[in-house]
Amino acid sequence: MSMDKSNKKALIALGVGGFGIGMTEFVIMGILPDVASSLEITIPQAGHFISAYALGVVVGAPTFTALSGKWPAHKVLLYLMIWFTAFNTLSAFSSSYTTLMISRFLSGLPHGAFFGIGAVVAGKLAKEGKAAQAIATMFAGLTIANVIGVPIGTYLGHHYNWNLSFLLVGIVGVIAMLSIYFWIPKMEKSSSEGFIQDLKVFKRVEIWLLILLTTVGTGGFFAWYSYIAPLLTNVSGHTESMVSYAMILAGMGMVFGNFIGAKMAEIFSPLRAVIISLSLMVMVLVINSMVAANPVAILILTFIIGIVSFMVGTPIQLAIIKASKGSEMLGSSMNQSAFNMGNASGAFFAGLPIAMGYGFTSASLVGAVMAGTGIIIAVLIIVFSKSRAVNTKRKMAFNS
Repeated sequence: MSMDKSNKKALIALGVGGFGIGMTEFVIMGILPDVASSLEITIPQAGHFISAYALGVVVGAPTFTALSGKWPAHKVLLYLMIWFTAFNTLSAFSSSYTTLMISRFLSGLPHGAFFGIGAVVAGKLAKEGKAAQAIATMFAGLTIANVIGVPIGTYLGHHYNWNLSFLLVGIVGVIAMLSIYFWIPKMEKSSSEGFIQDLKVFKRVEIWLLILLTTVGTGGFFAWYSYIAPLLTNVSGHTESMVSYAMILAGMGMVFGNFIGAKMAEIFSPLRAVIISLSLMVMVLVINSMVAANPVAILILTFIIGIVSFMVGTPIQLAIIKASKGSEMLGSSMNQSAFNMGNASGAFFAGLPIAMGYGFTSASLVGAVMAGTGIIIAVLIIVFSKSRAVNTKRKMAFNS
């Protein structure tokens, strides 16, 4: 399938969906104090809304993908975006801790399935050898959300009402629904094998190693990102208002990193691109911990870490799609669950040394260790794949 004008529009539609998803995932972090104040709960209690969404992603990714296999991919993407829009709009009208917890969980359910199925669809719409760039176009929506959508949503939440932040997400969802309906071409059913056959993908050791790689490797980024605000204010000496600008810098880095990672996946194999990205992540996170007290250096590093961290996204998505042959959409969706487990694990492990009194720079070092562990897992996957290929050749030679 050549990349004609209609296919470019289809990728833009996926990107708009990604923008909405990226915005709802990250804007809650910026408006947490406002939500806590409005609902008369503590900030740690308001933090449960982040966890509820992440849990929705982890549960929804395999469930929605597996159950929707009998429908065409373009219809599944539309249904997922309708669900996303409905429950994000409902979040805007939540007036208690319980209702917002439920609506945040339900909002998270379509996240992983949308990106998982969308990544496979993007790859099919691309020219030969350009699947990585097509997938990166979809993920660009998520990265651009961090530069534009999240700051606007945070501003509305701070200066007017936090409900407006979620209403804005709902409006983006409606635009995404219309884009998907009009621009994504008719496609075959989501699953090529069927529900029961799809589940057999989990018998493959390589799939579990890739899920572990995503969880641990990308957890390195989230270990740093979760504590960026106190690092900037308590260590670097910046004002609280500078945190928003620093997050925009990180978001701009993510936009560049997303496309650099896609280019790397075309030049090298996906897993080698992952190893290069994670190696750079280890290096910049260690440097970040060393220069954190310098207010200028920390801002430069924030931009660079944004670039390096998002270089890993598209290559790892390609790797899991290749390893899930026959059940690509389920495997691809599970990778999105792994990203969110990385979000939770990164924040958790980085919080341990901070709680022990080692300071906020320790979060960057924990991130470096997690990214380094990701490199070891990636090398193990390459070794495992090579040994399996050798064994297969031996069996074929013996049988012949």
